[in-house]
Parts: sequence; structure tokens; C-alpha cells
Amino acid sequence: MTESPWRMVREFHEVFGLDCADRPTPISAERAAARQRLLDEEVGEVAEASAAAQLDPSPRRLAELARELADVVYVAYGTAITHGIDLDAVIAEVHRANMSKLDENGRPVVRDGKVQKGPNFRPPDLAALFD
Repeated sequence: MTESPWRMVREFHEVFGLDCADRPTPISAERAAARQRLLDEEVGEVAEASAAAQLDPSPRRLAELARELADVVYVAYGTAITHGIDLDAVIAEVHRANMSKLDENGRPVVRDGKVQKGPNFRPPDLAALFD
């Protein structure tokens, strides 16, 4: 079984002496700004890799895009760990909510390439993760 992204990134933070909160915790404005800069940088690199892959859809370009996408996820998990948020648990609840978007016949509702909320949609309930 593959190890969870949260556990792998948590290990990275521990080994490199980066912030690791054990429970949901606010962080300083300075720390939050630093995490945001990292996220912005990685998202920009995804945009560049995506544009390059559009011009040259070779396996090498697609591998670059995949690496940049992984970096965004890695930094997002690191930001969650800095805040003491179990992002695996959050994603599981968001996934549950997203899967409730089916229509009354159990079919997806998609308009203009975007999944719409069906009549049985139940939004994510994250309160228990932060009590």
C-alpha cells in the first residue's frame, strides 16, 4: 500500500526541521506569507509546464508537468502540516461531498465541463476535524 501524502510530507518537515503542528493551529502572518509564496511559485511552474506541454505533448514535457503538479500538492500538504491540518482527512470528506453531487438517478450533472451539484448534494462537514 502506498504511504499517504500527509505522512510523506510530514516526514520531510520533521527531517528538515520545518514547522509541524500536531493540531489545527494558526500561524504567524510572516509564516503564512512564506507558505503562500511557495504555493504561488509552484502554481506558476505548473502553468509554464502546462503551456510547454501544449506546444510539445511529448512524454518528457508531460513528465515535467506531472512533477510540477506533484510539487503543488507537496507544498499544499506542507502548508497543511504547518497549520496542523490532516489534509488526508479533509480530502476524504471533500471527496465524500463531491460524490454526493450525482442527480436523482445517480448520474453526473456536468455543464460546460464543470460538475454541478445534484439534488442529493451534502457539503463537506469539516467541523469535527477542527474541534
